[in-house]
Amino acid sequence: MNQRLKSAITLLAAACALAVAPCASAQSAGQFTVKAGVGKITPKVDSGDVSAPAQPGSKVAIGSDTEPVLIFAYGLTDNISAELALGVPYKHKLYGAGAVEGTGQLGTVEALPPSAFIQYRFFQPEAKVRPFVGLGLTYAYFQKETGSGQLTALLNTGGPASTFNIDAKATATMQAGVAVNLNPRWFVDLTFCKSYLKIKTHYSTGQTQDVKLDPLGVILAVGYKF
Repeated sequence: MNQRLKSAITLLAAACALAVAPCASAQSAGQFTVKAGVGKITPKVDSGDVSAPAQPGSKVAIGSDTEPVLIFAYGLTDNISAELALGVPYKHKLYGAGAVEGTGQLGTVEALPPSAFIQYRFFQPEAKVRPFVGLGLTYAYFQKETGSGQLTALLNTGGPASTFNIDAKATATMQAGVAVNLNPRWFVDLTFCKSYLKIKTHYSTGQTQDVKLDPLGVILAVGYKF
């Protein structure tokens, strides 16, 4: 009985050791990695009013979207990395809010937010689990802005179709996440990003609108270390 107990304890200890064992070839100085996954961007909107002569309190709400992402990184040191996040444009729907809430979809816009980061990765390169934080710059570029019939009804009733465009802007972005090594080459990670972005929208009627987006991004990706 004692021998069986000792054997069970030995097996349990071995299993625990394997669970926390470091992975060889973990991300380190001079190493390139590439990640592919999905990202979801959710704008945290604080909308200003459309300028006169619009109805006072005419605001906008913006929906979230999920799209594929591709991320490249390079280890500057064992703990500091440079990262470039790319992907396809996110397509967001715009809705009436405030005094015009309930009017339905006002339009759509595609947002392309390439981002570059400097990251600090905790623990040694051989660690199985490595939390990280980062600070970077996002360039928010907007394209294919399309207004709806509801937008025209609000801004230019009985007139030509209303259109709009949104100024591109660079802004700071913070990130935090964790990477888990599956084996010496493959890993998964989860990243949260927060940008602080205020945009200006220009309508074809000559009116403007300032909107704070401050989007929250969540990325789940699988990566490979070269």
